[in-house]
Amino acid sequence: MTSATWSRLQFGFTITYHYLFPQLTMGLALLIVVLKVLALRAPAEARTTYQELARFWGRIFGINFAMGVVTGIPMEFQIGTNWARFSAYSGGVVGITLAMESMFAFFAESAFLGLFLFGEKKLGPRLHLASGVMLMLGSWLSGFFIIVTNAFMQHPVGYAVGANGALEIADLTAYLTNPWALWQYAHTMSAAVVTGAFVVSAVGSYWALMGVRERHARACLKIGVVIGLIACGCQLFPTGDRAGKLVAEHQRPTLAAMEGKFASGSRAELAIIGQPNVDARELENPVVVPYALSFLAYGSFGATVYGLNDIPRDEWPDNVELLYFAYHIMVGLGTLLTLAMLVAAVLLWRGRLHTCRPMLWVLMLAFPFPYVATTAGWMTAELGRQPWIVYGLMRTAHGTSPRLGGGDVAFTTLGYMGLYLVLGVVFLLLVARLVAKGPEA
Repeated sequence: MTSATWSRLQFGFTITYHYLFPQLTMGLALLIVVLKVLALRAPAEARTTYQELARFWGRIFGINFAMGVVTGIPMEFQIGTNWARFSAYSGGVVGITLAMESMFAFFAESAFLGLFLFGEKKLGPRLHLASGVMLMLGSWLSGFFIIVTNAFMQHPVGYAVGANGALEIADLTAYLTNPWALWQYAHTMSAAVVTGAFVVSAVGSYWALMGVRERHARACLKIGVVIGLIACGCQLFPTGDRAGKLVAEHQRPTLAAMEGKFASGSRAELAIIGQPNVDARELENPVVVPYALSFLAYGSFGATVYGLNDIPRDEWPDNVELLYFAYHIMVGLGTLLTLAMLVAAVLLWRGRLHTCRPMLWVLMLAFPFPYVATTAGWMTAELGRQPWIVYGLMRTAHGTSPRLGGGDVAFTTLGYMGLYLVLGVVFLLLVARLVAKGPEA
């Protein structure tokens, strides 16, 4: 493989592995704040339970945060070592939000995490809640700056081309309030809350199935299911709906590849399943919903959806098949996760969730699937942007480091894989130990 291919593989691997951790910290941050609020507002007999759970999930947040830091640092170096021409071309724009994320959001999150974990007795209940709120704001602000950076690569706004041919900021407000960034951020954060809710529900289900820590199990199930159902609903509408309409408006090749659509036409059908045959330019064995794609993409059943046949071949996404299946995995899993939370919410409302063992097993075993869905979602976004590294301005092939050999990148990629395997095992052992030990007074 070429150096460019290895560089794409390495960055794809490291960022996919890294994002396993920030999505849980961002989701848990909200849930911890909810637990702290309940610890202050709930009836006296339940306050101790919520306080102990806030402390318990704070510890897991800390371990997860440390893993996110360790796995995130190499990506910043890769941007300079593997993507030198991209850095030189767009660093005057994307470097601003990356620097803001490091200087403000990351350090705020780190500082308030220390206060939350070690300052409870000195701060008192209300100030400790305030530290939890600031921890959540730091975590979510960090995500915002990263999303703004990525959104510029998807839909560039607020920039100008300088005298040296490189990009520079022309309108900082337009850059930070990029419509693509705002909806992508809302969609990403609601997905993070879904992940956090399923993890909390899974631990509560495990305790309930084992017959231990009944009051903690009930609280985890209640909070995880209620917040998880709300977040799943936000994933579908409005965030998912608006994100899809932005793709339809600004990235027609991406929409066509995501849906396996080759022929243009009005009243376009939505493919539920099928196998795209790029050579034959058709979707094989499709199961479709008539007219649905036109309505979902443009708000009108008669709207025309452009297919890949009417788009120049060099503007197609590099891997139509992988993009198609990544998108459908994301949507399929998102639908199943929403149904699971809906059923769990009905059982919770009837007071039967903590005794319904089949549903407890579903919730306990379902927690990996939000990670799969978010990974498939990011693959959809990044594969869909190809062949551009900055959409419409710079192609991915032109953003690499020309003097970097493929062997060097392959060697470091294997090194990352080995190191991350060790880190992953250590992380799982630490979290498993905490879950087995449970909350403490």
